[in-house]
Amino acid sequence: MAIVKVDPFRELAAMQDRMARLFGDVYLRDEDTGFRGSWTPAVDIFETDGHDLVLKAELPGLDREDIEVSVENSTLVLKGTKKFEAEVKDENYRRIERAYGTCHRSFTLPNTVDAAKVSAEFKNGVLTVKLPFREEAKPRTINVDVAA
Repeated sequence: MAIVKVDPFRELAAMQDRMARLFGDVYLRDEDTGFRGSWTPAVDIFETDGHDLVLKAELPGLDREDIEVSVENSTLVLKGTKKFEAEVKDENYRRIERAYGTCHRSFTLPNTVDAAKVSAEFKNGVLTVKLPFREEAKPRTINVDVAA
């Protein structure tokens, strides 16, 4: 089964653009349509050959100080805040499409993950969280002796 990236708001954004063209409003301005409230970062989750889980989250425009990663009760929680740029006056904007405000994602961890060994790295706007499996959960090879 192929993994399909789903963006439920793509059709809504396309419809908004078509309506703007229909009414000819080239300077359409979004009056706080949710872009300054909360947003959801895109994530990829995969398993490595070393049998660890890795979560990569896109957090563009955030600094390390704006990100919080925690593990509590078998739940990984990502939180962050992207501040709105104050160098441009609010009334000078014609369109705001980038998301600002707080972001929050939480993921239930399988019981095979060792929560004490979770590590995180932030580089170039991408947060990488490594979730190692417990030793007893990792596959191991068992030697089979041949009876004479």
